Amino acid sequence: MDFAYIHNTCISSPIRSSSPRPLSCFSRVSISILKTTRIPTAFRRIRFRNMCSASGADTLVAGSRKEDGKSREVFSKKEEESGDLKSWMHSQGLPPCKVVLEERPSHDENYRSIHYVAASEDLQAGDVAFVVPNSLFVTLERVLGNESIAELLTTNKLSELACLALYLMYEKKQGKKSFWYPYIRELDRQRGRGQLAVESPLLWSEAELAYLTGSPTKAEVLERAEGIKREYNELDTVWFMAGSLFQQYPYDIPTEAFPFEIFKQAFVAVQSCVVHLQKVSLARRFALVPLGPPLLAYRSNCKAMLTAVEGAVQLVVDRPYKAGESIAVWCGPQPNSKLLLNYGFVDEDNSYDRIVVEASLNTEDSLYQDKRMVAQRNGKLSIQVFRVHAGNEKEAVSDMLPYLRLGYVSDPSEMQSVISSQGPICPVSPCMERAVLDQLADYFKGRLAGYPTTLCEDEALLTGSNLEPKKRVATQLVKLEKKMLNACLQATDELINQLPDHTVSPCPAPYAPLLK
Repeated sequence: MDFAYIHNTCISSPIRSSSPRPLSCFSRVSISILKTTRIPTAFRRIRFRNMCSASGADTLVAGSRKEDGKSREVFSKKEEESGDLKSWMHSQGLPPCKVVLEERPSHDENYRSIHYVAASEDLQAGDVAFVVPNSLFVTLERVLGNESIAELLTTNKLSELACLALYLMYEKKQGKKSFWYPYIRELDRQRGRGQLAVESPLLWSEAELAYLTGSPTKAEVLERAEGIKREYNELDTVWFMAGSLFQQYPYDIPTEAFPFEIFKQAFVAVQSCVVHLQKVSLARRFALVPLGPPLLAYRSNCKAMLTAVEGAVQLVVDRPYKAGESIAVWCGPQPNSKLLLNYGFVDEDNSYDRIVVEASLNTEDSLYQDKRMVAQRNGKLSIQVFRVHAGNEKEAVSDMLPYLRLGYVSDPSEMQSVISSQGPICPVSPCMERAVLDQLADYFKGRLAGYPTTLCEDEALLTGSNLEPKKRVATQLVKLEKKMLNACLQATDELINQLPDHTVSPCPAPYAPLLK
């Protein structure tokens, strides 16, 4: 089994009788253990043996080993012998449904095609595509066997994703003994690739991350990677809280058994296909659902969601589908930067797409405290984040202006007038308004200059058919960011052109607001 990409999906347990069992019961272990337990030397003696097995074929680094035609053929025969994911689910209690698994070729000829969920018959809006019973999806409550412990873990340095990723790695080691083996096998096939067959930038090389130069997303990727590293260092917390874990899984403690790169792959995989359920307890809000993502496509303009119903999760489609068409679900109100980071794709029709402008009052200003009070009175902070949504750039610029004007006030008597006024009103002289607008225009120009390519060059690149998938999705992202920045710059220039006297020089601003 080529579990190259167990990063994002499966939590459950080895088969016992005919149903999965909890990972362990934590309730009898005191939390003080977290601070005082030391790693037994007996475990350290087998570290190198386990590290070798973890980095071998059992848990491959995604993309580190190319699949040749022979290995693909063997894999396909094994699948034919044991049945696909949907067949296994039916054998374990999945009710009759209106979907099938289809496949599309991978962009990379070295990797196998990926599966996707398609309609098995014509569907109308409001039809139930499938219903997955509780026994066939996994939540943190099921994994840990205790809701209160689940909530404790996720409020104490470890996220749900980290716990699920750890569980998935141990389940992978169980091989065919795991109840979830067919699901894990499907995840291996997907290799964490979403609908565009592109991995999250968290797994891109340094050269591939350079595609995002100029975009704040690049810094977000690096920051998220650091966060994953911090969670990896806390994994032993889960181990020592689980009193029976040593008996259920005869392996070394997490940081001894799994190198960081393997954990990062597992984390990214869980991140890309976990479903966020609504109106459930905290310990059940993140679920790994076979037939869910990445087999379902995400779409920003879709209203269909996987929803929790009594004893199950179901999908009700929001639009008609012809038999054979790929079925999509809503991915939530996420900008394209998050879609790329979490799922490896960019949505050109994303009405939730946005860029961020951070403005802050100058702390060296003698009027800083007064300005901070006025800003708070009007619902703003001393460090204020403005979200510029696609299509609403002009409105966003107008929203920034009162805050920036406040930062330009330098006369104490004017500041007193502002304090006594109601609303975000500042006395605006022509020279102050010119200074505010010039600073804003220079800011947008500076951000655009930070990209190595222009908007026109991006559009020309995207017209080609041979653009490498990661390069294509990165170019889509930066192109859409530049369109929003250009629209902001255009809105600012229009305001400059509306000034009554273009000969007025901008006011000096020793304590102008800071923009980043």
